[in-house]
Amino acid sequence: MKVYQTNEIKNIALLGNDGSGKTTLTEALLFESGIIKRRGRITAKNTVSDYFPVEQEYGYSVFSTVYHVEWNGKKLNIIDCPGSDDFVGAAMTALNVTDTAVLLLNGQYGPEVGTQNHFRYTEKLGKPVIFLVNQLDSPNCDFDKVLEQLTENYGSKVVPVQYPISTGPDFNSLIDVLLMKKYSWGPEGGAPTIEPVPEEEMEKAMEWHKRLVEAAAEHDETLMEKFFESESLTEDEMREGIRKGLAARGMFPVFCVCAGKDMGVRRLMEFLGNVVPFVDEMPVVHNTRGVPVPPVADAPTSLYFFKTAVEPHIGDVQYFKVMSGAVHEGDDLNNADRGSKERMAQLYVCAGANREKVEELRAGDIGCTVKLKDVKTGNTLNSKDCENRFNFIKYPNPKYTRAIKPENEADTEKMMAILNRMREEDPTWVVEQSKELKQILVHGQGEFHLRTLKWRLENNEKLAVQFLEPKIPYRETITKAARADYRHKKQSGGAGQFGEVHLIVEPYYEGMPTPEVYKFNGQEFKINVKSTETVDLEWGGKLVFINSVVGGAIDTRFMPAILKGIMSRMEQGPLTGSYARDVRVIVYDGKMHPVDSNEISFMLAGRNAFSEAFKNAGPKILEPIYDVEVFVPSDKLGDVMSDMQGRRGMIMGMSSEKGYEKLAAKVPLKEMSNYSTALSSLTGGRASFIMKFASYELVPTDVQNKLMKEFEEQEKNED
Repeated sequence: MKVYQTNEIKNIALLGNDGSGKTTLTEALLFESGIIKRRGRITAKNTVSDYFPVEQEYGYSVFSTVYHVEWNGKKLNIIDCPGSDDFVGAAMTALNVTDTAVLLLNGQYGPEVGTQNHFRYTEKLGKPVIFLVNQLDSPNCDFDKVLEQLTENYGSKVVPVQYPISTGPDFNSLIDVLLMKKYSWGPEGGAPTIEPVPEEEMEKAMEWHKRLVEAAAEHDETLMEKFFESESLTEDEMREGIRKGLAARGMFPVFCVCAGKDMGVRRLMEFLGNVVPFVDEMPVVHNTRGVPVPPVADAPTSLYFFKTAVEPHIGDVQYFKVMSGAVHEGDDLNNADRGSKERMAQLYVCAGANREKVEELRAGDIGCTVKLKDVKTGNTLNSKDCENRFNFIKYPNPKYTRAIKPENEADTEKMMAILNRMREEDPTWVVEQSKELKQILVHGQGEFHLRTLKWRLENNEKLAVQFLEPKIPYRETITKAARADYRHKKQSGGAGQFGEVHLIVEPYYEGMPTPEVYKFNGQEFKINVKSTETVDLEWGGKLVFINSVVGGAIDTRFMPAILKGIMSRMEQGPLTGSYARDVRVIVYDGKMHPVDSNEISFMLAGRNAFSEAFKNAGPKILEPIYDVEVFVPSDKLGDVMSDMQGRRGMIMGMSSEKGYEKLAAKVPLKEMSNYSTALSSLTGGRASFIMKFASYELVPTDVQNKLMKEFEEQEKNED
């Protein structure tokens, strides 16, 4: 394989909803470019893309697939991404390391929720978009309606380059308004017959051609002037204008294809090769220090590792993008993230599980390697005297959580090692050992995402595991002031134990005034603040500890022990055993013994006095509340709102966004446990949502009573 220069390389992400036909299109692209000799089929489980056992089991993509095609002296690196929003991590990764997105649509359904989500990601990252309408041979395909929906959603920037003469089972021809030619195919597809536009299509073709010429001229002043003079552009000028329009996201061209019959694929590849921006025509990526790193082949070498796949009989296959310089077989590079040295013993370009050995890859190119010692996803390898690091991929927050445990407790360590290794392949799987909940939690993007993880543990690793409902990280606090005292006294021959603590507790909020006097049962307690300590609790909120002891009733050296005793109770609140937060404690009096008083005595006295005061201070349970945004088709909005209100959700607002409604709500985490599954069921998989932590709020009284009862039962059972 020849060594491609930066200005001959194009990187493309292939995105689309489940069922849009990405895997089938990949087979057609690879077949047309000669990388494979025959096209595989999903049903036959022999496609280049879905080659992992879990994908063949479920029948659709779980991982992204990296492949390349060579066309007219150019190299197109394409990353085929899973369609399901559960595997959004792969799409986010692909969009960050490529320069153009091809958004594939199922001609029967037009833009779907996956289209919407993927388009939103391209918007965030400023990537050019080409819409590609597939399955034109479907009986329910209506191209004009699809075009109408695209224009409705994305505005006048949507510009058709092709349109089918007719759709349905007889589809075999289309009009290309860039070249003003008719393309038609025999039953087997492949090489088209190219003819002039027929008379009966000329008026429509000319109208669409003019619209395309206008759109192409819009992004180049010279072309605009020429267009005003002659109202036409040459083919090369149009290509140049479209390339600039694409790069600026000023136009979204629409193409047609029937991937299953290999119709339109060759023409698509021509357009990708001729018009899509090259690597060096896109905005430059910056390293973590904010320094731009242009993709230049004669610069120091930097490789960014964006994906790890674990393959049977091979182990880790590491995929990288050459950010700058060039990498050769046998190069020694430094890992900027881990401080280790690595030798690039073998370099490959990929087509799914098929790999072709190469000796060199230049800036902007994508390749893979095997048998690296210590490289993780997200690491950067540099040549000597180069200190680049990259951290430009931001993954969405998890939306679905389950507690996980092995059937056999003895396998816990083994399970953790496997989970951490699997996270290398998909960074949107988050593994957490929760000390607070005493559970191992796996967070993901949805039920299917975690079901895939379980399938792989049980089938690939032969490790049986259980998924459990995760506990909720409640918090406890108080709603009024209360006082208590406690004497700890123990005598058992020799030195005894003695400590007495009198304290007041009250709810704490930021900026509250320093206390001066309290009244309890008609008795007044004057406060004389000697010292204040504020503890920022690792689980959120604060504990403010005030020493107001006068006359040496308790020696200052025992104050840390009293605080330690209080902290031990803050870690296990009396209502549900959850962490307590936002409490102010004033120790105002006590007693000590010249011989028997020690740290342990005051720690226990402080702990017990605090516990008693806490119970009398109107204790309340707080629950985590999340900000939830749901993107839902208009016709399903009513159902989704009703369901949200049934989850104790508070609707905060609604807005329309490109054919979908956006619903904003605040919802308790407890009610979000199975939301991804319920939302999919309610909307036929057409809605999606994102959620992030907002705050802790008081739970309603009925919920509090239920939680306390459950905790009491649990305590009894443990006793």
